[in-house]
Amino acid sequence: MANKEGEISLLTPYKMGKFELSHRVVLAPLTRQRCLGYVPQAPMILYYSQRTSKGGFLIAEAAGVSDISQTSPEMPGIWTKEQVEGWKPIVDAVHAKEESFSWVVCFPANVVSQTLKAVLARLRQHSLDRVGLGPSVWEVVRSLSHHSKKKLTTQEITLVVDDFRVAARNAIEAGFDGVEIHGAHGYLIDQFLKDEINDRTDEYGGSLENRCRFALEVVDAVVKEIGGDKILYCHIVEPRMKSVFEKVDCLDSLVPMRKAFKGTFISAGGYGREDGNKAVAENRTDLVTYGRLFLANPDLPKRFELNAPLNKYDMSTFYIRDPVVGYTDYPFLETTI
Repeated sequence: MANKEGEISLLTPYKMGKFELSHRVVLAPLTRQRCLGYVPQAPMILYYSQRTSKGGFLIAEAAGVSDISQTSPEMPGIWTKEQVEGWKPIVDAVHAKEESFSWVVCFPANVVSQTLKAVLARLRQHSLDRVGLGPSVWEVVRSLSHHSKKKLTTQEITLVVDDFRVAARNAIEAGFDGVEIHGAHGYLIDQFLKDEINDRTDEYGGSLENRCRFALEVVDAVVKEIGGDKILYCHIVEPRMKSVFEKVDCLDSLVPMRKAFKGTFISAGGYGREDGNKAVAENRTDLVTYGRLFLANPDLPKRFELNAPLNKYDMSTFYIRDPVVGYTDYPFLETTI
């Protein structure tokens, strides 16, 4: 993109559908484990409003679409009225602060709703303490626990798709401007896409077209429920991280996807100010999401604008339950000068 002399590409305006963004620095969806019983709590109002800037774009943390769709009650859901009411003041606080826009991530995890009585009855026959549902039969050993997967029937897949539809409707009721459908990192949609995991022989397995069917059915259901103008972008994590401390640059890895997708393209992958700015300037992405840097610097766009020093993040506080420490107590720039 052509810039005026001295202009920072990362901080230029961008139009995403009907939304006029003032800059391209986006809060990444970050699980922070500050909920109670899957219900968003009051400290989240401050956390998100702190990271709001004029014309900014925030993506809220992943919210489960059904009652056993996540592994921890400290993670939020969006399938009940109570959860919707818990989200409302958070979204309102973001919207009230300088025309910012908020999205929520609809998150299926590896299991589905307890309302599938027949499914749970079938699983209990196996006497398993912890059972998930996936495209195929497989097992996962994580930490000290043993998890087994049972194959979803086509009827059950239809019910999971409907969980997404209802969750999307709830997100709009809560005030969110749109939804992001989580299809990465080994969760349910990603499992269907992977040929090494998905060994189905029906219309949901085998060919690439079949393995994409579940994901596209989810997208279609959500679009029919809330409208295509509320699913506006493709958000992809760039394979640039060797570990949390080491980066391996694969700068052109997303270019084929960038060329194929005609809508707003968002990149993530451990970006800093300079490489994020370069990615936008070279038209490799439209927007850049920041996770750990935004977590520790609630005024990150302002710091990027001034090229100011950044707070260091404390990884030991990422997932603790404290409503303040490592959550809302990171200082703003004006308090550190």
